[in-house]
Amino acid sequence: MAKYLAQIVVMGAQVVGRAFARALRQEFAASQAAAQARNSAGQHSAAASSITGMSLQEAQQILNISTLTPEEIQKNYEHLFKVNDKMVGGSFYVQSKVVRAKERLDEELSIQTQDKQQKTET
Repeated sequence: MAKYLAQIVVMGAQVVGRAFARALRQEFAASQAAAQARNSAGQHSAAASSITGMSLQEAQQILNISTLTPEEIQKNYEHLFKVNDKMVGGSFYVQSKVVRAKERLDEELSIQTQDKQQKTET
């Protein structure tokens, strides 16, 4: 009787072990796919950061923007550009930072638009 009980316990453990291993493999594959999807968008963003010399967060801070909308970017850009004009006593350095921030945010918007188009095509 004890022999049969031991066999049942061993078989049950094997079944649970196989199911656990299968679930673990599926979860690993799903996490790899998600990381690869995030990485492809991140590579474009990282390339834009290296080209413009400014991170996305830095550009958002300069233009005081929390969400990436073209209208808000343009509105804040125009205001900060005019306020920092050298002719009205502003700083050329700050004005150039404002221009670079707008370029970086515009690049990020184009990256997001491209990513959305690619997702809808697939």
